[in-house]
Formats: sequence, C-alpha cells, structure tokens
Amino acid sequence: MGNKTLIYRQKIEQNLAESKKHLKRVNDAFSQIKKKYKIPLDKEDYQKIQKDLSALAYSDQIIYRFSKLQDSMGAKLFKSTLLFQGENINKPFLDILNTLEKMEIINVDDWFEIRDLRNEIAHEYDENSNLTADIINMIYELKSELQTVLNKIETLLKNSTN
Repeated sequence: MGNKTLIYRQKIEQNLAESKKHLKRVNDAFSQIKKKYKIPLDKEDYQKIQKDLSALAYSDQIIYRFSKLQDSMGAKLFKSTLLFQGENINKPFLDILNTLEKMEIINVDDWFEIRDLRNEIAHEYDENSNLTADIINMIYELKSELQTVLNKIETLLKNSTN
C-alpha cells in the first residue's frame, strides 16, 4: 500500500469515527427523550420539554449533533471517501455527491433534504416550538438514513485491499 493510500485510509477512518460519534450522541439523546415523551413529538410534548431542563438539554443535543454530523459528513467524510477511492475532489460539491451516488453510497435528493434541514436549523431553530418539534421529528426519521450511509462507507473501507 502506498503512502497516499495509507494517509487516505487514516483520514477516512478518522472522519468515519467522528461521524459515528455524532450519530451515537443523537441516538443516545433520543433514547433519553423517549423515556418520558413519545416520538414523533407533538406541540404539547415539546412545550413540556421546554420546561424540563434535562429533556431540553437532550433535544438541544439532538439538534446540535445532527448539525455537526451533517457538516462532518458533507465537508470531510465524503471527500475523504472519494480520495480513498482515487477520485478527484477538486470539483463542485454537486459533482462529489453525484459520484457518491454512482458508487451507491448516497442518494443526492435525500442528501439535499438532510442539508436543507440542517440549514433550517441554523436559521430557524428555537424560534417557535412547532417548528422545533418538527425538526426533531425529521431528525428522528432521517437518522437511520445517515446510519445507512455510514455503514456503506464503512463496508467500502473494509472491502478495500489493505
């Protein structure tokens, strides 16, 4: 294995570990919230969460870690995956996504939905309880999709020649 390949392997392993850590924290926070509240959350439950400091901290953790996960995957993991595969990453991000879709790692439309949710969080989070409850519910629905993407990248890494 050449030096570049080894470096790219280490980078993808680091980025994968970081992404998995964020997803684990999202899942752990959902586990805590589900002890008291039913998912999907409704407006009334989210209003109760806002008064429950422990549950509020978990809901904030869900939103924060989801944003970090999406950033980590989009800015680091996807590029390191392509580098590891010998692909050029000096191209528009849409081309990177299209290459990952051809590799059957992601669905571009699904990724844009995830990115749009992350952008909505950045601009609208905590403005109203209906929207925040919807955001948490959407994260709950999307987290399995993110897990699938991480699993595919992990499988790609395991199946590559050492």
